[in-house]
Formats: sequence, C-alpha cells, structure tokens
Amino acid sequence: MLDIKLIREKTDFVRSRLATRGAGDDITVDHILILDEQRRKILTEVEALKSLRNRVSKEIGALIGQKKLAEAEAKKAETKDLGERISSYEIALSTTDADRDRLMLQLPNLPHESVPIGKTAEENPEIRTHGAKLSYDFKLKSHVELCESLKLVDFARAAKLSGSGFLLYTNWGARLERALISFLLDLHITQHEYTEVSPPFMVGEQCMVGVGQFPKFKDQYYGVAEGGRAEELGKLYLIPTAETPVANIHREELLAEKQLPIRYCAYTPCFRGEAGAAGVGTRGMIRVHQFDKVELIKIVKPEQGYDELEKMVANAEKVLQLLGLHYRVIMLCTGDMGFGSAKTYDIEVWAPGQGSYLEVSSCSNCEDFQSRRMNLRFKSEAGENKFPHILNGSGTALARLFVALIETHQQADGSVRIPEALQPYLKTERIAA
Repeated sequence: MLDIKLIREKTDFVRSRLATRGAGDDITVDHILILDEQRRKILTEVEALKSLRNRVSKEIGALIGQKKLAEAEAKKAETKDLGERISSYEIALSTTDADRDRLMLQLPNLPHESVPIGKTAEENPEIRTHGAKLSYDFKLKSHVELCESLKLVDFARAAKLSGSGFLLYTNWGARLERALISFLLDLHITQHEYTEVSPPFMVGEQCMVGVGQFPKFKDQYYGVAEGGRAEELGKLYLIPTAETPVANIHREELLAEKQLPIRYCAYTPCFRGEAGAAGVGTRGMIRVHQFDKVELIKIVKPEQGYDELEKMVANAEKVLQLLGLHYRVIMLCTGDMGFGSAKTYDIEVWAPGQGSYLEVSSCSNCEDFQSRRMNLRFKSEAGENKFPHILNGSGTALARLFVALIETHQQADGSVRIPEALQPYLKTERIAA
C-alpha cells in the first residue's frame, strides 16, 4: 500500500500520479484524507483524556494520603467517567482505522515517472525486438492442430475431467512441458543467481493481500474448502502465481541489509478464474484456468530496484533467445499496468500459427508497495528500518511458451524440431507422429 505520510504531505502528487491510471482512484484519496483527519482528531482527544485521567489518579493518591476520603471518592467517580469516554473514543478510533485501511488497500500503486501515460494496451510502446518472424514454404498449422496430430494435448478428455479451460498433456506433450520447466529452473539457478524454492500451492488470505491480489480482485481466484465444509471456504486459496507465496516468504520480518538482494526462483502451477475474461472455453492453450510457470522474485534495496528490474527482464529474454523464438519487449502504459506495479515490462513471443504475439512474461518493480502491505522491512547499516523494493517476473509462463515453441519450430512433414538448448532435457531432436 501507499505510505499515508506521502498521501498527507504530497497529496497533489499522489492524486496526479493515480489519475494517469484513468481508473478514478484519485478520488479515493479524498475519502482517505477525511478518515485520516478524523482519526488524528480522535487520537488527540484520547491522548488528552488519558493524560487527564493520569493526573486525576495522582490527585486521588494525594487526597487519600491526606485522609481526604470524600474528595478522593469524588475524584474516583470522575476517573470512571473519563474511562467511559476513553473507551468510546477508542471504539471510534478502531472503526476509523479499519475504514481508512480498507480504502488504503484498494488504492493501487503510483506509476513511476518513466512510465508512459496511456489508457489501453494499444498505447504500450515497443522497447525492442529480438530476431525476426520466420517465413515458411508450407501451410502452417496452429498449435491445436499440432497438439492433435502429434498427440501432445488431449483437449476433449481434459474438458471431461475438469470442464473448459484445462489441459491434459500426453506422451511427448507431457514430456515437453516437464522439460521446459526443468530448463527454465536450471537456467535461472545456474546462470542468473536465483535460489530455487518450492512453495505451497495454497496460501492464506494474508498472502493474497500482501501482494495486492486481495481485496480488489477477490472474485478472480479459487477459494478452498476442506472436506466441502462451507465454513472453511476462504481460509486457503489456490495460488494464481508463485509470486503470491514466494514474495511473502519474509513477510513480517526485519531483515539485515547484508541479506539483500534476495533472489528466488520457483516453479508452480497457477490457478486463475479469469472472471469476465474473453476466450475462456474456446479450444486451445492461450487462456486457461490452470497453467505452469517459473516465477522470479527479487527483494532489494530501494536504490537498486530499477537496475534489478532491467536485469530481470534480460533473464526472461534469455529463455526465448535460447529457444530460438522471435519476441518483442513492451513497456506497459499507466492505464494498462497491474494494480501493484510501479513499472512493468511485458515480453511477447511471436506465435506464427496464431499470427500474433503472446505475452509470456511480465516483469514489474512494485517498489515498497507490497513490502508495506506485508510489513517486510530491513535494517540499514545506519540503523534505520526501511521497506525494500519487491520485484516479480515470469521466467517464463507456460502454456503460451509451449504454443510459440511448437508453432515456430514446426516442420513441413508435421513434426516439431526441438531447439538445441532443450534437447538434453527431452532426449530427442524432433517430435514426430
């Protein structure tokens, strides 16, 4: 969440940065400030009453010492009245705190000054491209056709098992998916200095709040009820990304400055309801409710945040370079950025069978937005407690990487050539019928 001190002292700045998102969030600032002013007034009253009660208590002690018992009893009645007034104010303070904090949790991050102002994805500037779109002297197949002809994915039986939006990898498809996961993990661990972790696939609500997925987007995720007990629903949630558990690993901790930077890498399945999203239920692998992803997380000192973001993007790009895939890097404009991000780059890989780019990685610096929500701090060498920057990035996501790979490397005879970097994992140079 944002720093309430920043909202108080630089209100116009906060309003103007939020306004660039185009979602009307700047109006929420006014409501927060009203509640914050009420809170401070109540707090002043409570502190004044407590000070008065302490003074009266001392007077009672002095009166008792002087054997002025009647006056002491009168003073005791006064302290009882003060206690009741203090309790009333404390209830009001608690209510105001809760109302202010509820609004604070719904306020998105401020876009960094380097982020271009825009309303939609069409206004996202292209930063760079790598490689070129390949030309083919035969009729291209879509990934659906390739998956069916090579028996890589059984779409019909997946729907029978779980409904639309789920995948059943089979034979070489399952092996290719597993090979890609191992390749991604090994690359980031051995060449990019990440530490592998394997987190739980279910988390408590506090972790969803910590990364900014709750409360604003609660309708997009899967709650879990143990044994079908309705009263258990909402105690745990299936993770929408490894970012959710991994970024929260050090929540409510005070780290030493020498522990930073921390770089984690994790494979998990990801579960998303995709509420209201177009395309769920159509055939294929472009938009599904469950997919695999290797996630990158960094916890760094604030002055290193944006250098580390550029490195993270390069780490994700290396995946596509080694797999021989054409891609582009775009920067998300203010209106297209995620809720918790201050700056985001998307990497979109070219899928020739689709004739379009597919997002396979999104790398963001959330600055101290998430660390404040999860109360994660570090103690500087000067002894000051600070909030670190938290970065997240896909390194990368499947199944869209799977789609781009088989469509790009398909051959005239209907087979798929396996990139050299992946061959040691799959133990073959080609997948054929």
